Amino acid sequence: MDTVVVGLALLTATSWGISDPLSKAGMERGGTPLLASIVVVSVSVIGYWLSLVIRGFDLFALPLWVVGAFFGIGLVSTGLARLLNYVGVERAGASVNSATVNTRPLWATILAIVFLGESITAQGVVGILCVVSGLGLVAFSGGGDITGWNKRDLLFPLGAALTFAFGNVARRFLFTNTAATPLDAVALNELAGLVGLLSFILYSQRGQLRSFFRIPREAYAYFVGCGVFSALALFGLFAALERGQVTVVDPLSSPTSLFAILVTALFFRQVESITRRLLVGAVLVISGVVLITGPRFLTL
Repeated sequence: MDTVVVGLALLTATSWGISDPLSKAGMERGGTPLLASIVVVSVSVIGYWLSLVIRGFDLFALPLWVVGAFFGIGLVSTGLARLLNYVGVERAGASVNSATVNTRPLWATILAIVFLGESITAQGVVGILCVVSGLGLVAFSGGGDITGWNKRDLLFPLGAALTFAFGNVARRFLFTNTAATPLDAVALNELAGLVGLLSFILYSQRGQLRSFFRIPREAYAYFVGCGVFSALALFGLFAALERGQVTVVDPLSSPTSLFAILVTALFFRQVESITRRLLVGAVLVISGVVLITGPRFLTL
C-alpha cells in the first residue's frame, strides 16, 4: 500500500468532512444550496488557476480531447454533483448527507472493475461492505437536521454519490492513459463546474440575480471556508487517483461522515443531532478502513 496514496485519500476525507458542516452553517444563515455550490467552486477555480499561472501555464499543451474530457467530467461530477450534495446537506443535514454520499466506494468499485479491469481482494470487499454498512447505519440513525427530514431527501446525496463515482473512474482512466497532472485535471474540473453552475443560474434566476446573491455576509464567510476545505480535498483526491487504483483511493477517501460528525458535535449541535447509531456507524466505517488499508490477513 502506497503510504502517500493513503495520506492523500485521508486528507480528502478529512477536508470534505469539515466542509459539509460549514456549508450547512452557511445555509442556516440565509444561504442556499445553489449559492453554496457557486461560492465553493469559485474559490477552487481562483486557487487552482492561480497555481497554474505560478507553476507555468502549459495546460493546453495537452491534446484537445484530454482537455475536453476533463472539462466534460467536471460539468457532471462538479457542477451537478455539488448541487445535489448541497441540497442534501440543506434538507437532511451534513452528517446524514455525508454518510449517504459516501456509498460512493460501492459504485466506484463496480465501475472500476467493469470498465478499468481493476481487481480487489476478498478483504477489500469485506472492508468496503463494512464502510458502506456503517455509512448506511449513520444515514438511518435518526440524527441529522433537528427539524426533521424525509427519507426521499436521500435521493439527492445518492445522486451525488453516483456522479462522483463516475467522475473518479473516468479521471483514473485519463490519468493512466495521458500526461495530465492532478493540478491540470482539478483546474479544468472546477472551471467546468463553475461554467455549468453559472449557466444554470443565469437561466433559472433571470431578472432575480441581485436578490439571489443578497444574503448575510456571515453566510458567505461559511461558504468561503467550505470552499477552501473542498479545494484541498479535491486536490488530495486527484493526486491520489494519479498514483493509486480507484478501488483503493475511493474507499479511503470516503469516510467523510466521521469528520462531519465530529465537527458537528463540537460546533454545530444547535443545528443537527448526534445519536448512538451515528457513533456505531462510525465504528463500522473505521473497521472497514482498517481492512482496506491494513495488512492482508483475510483470504477466501
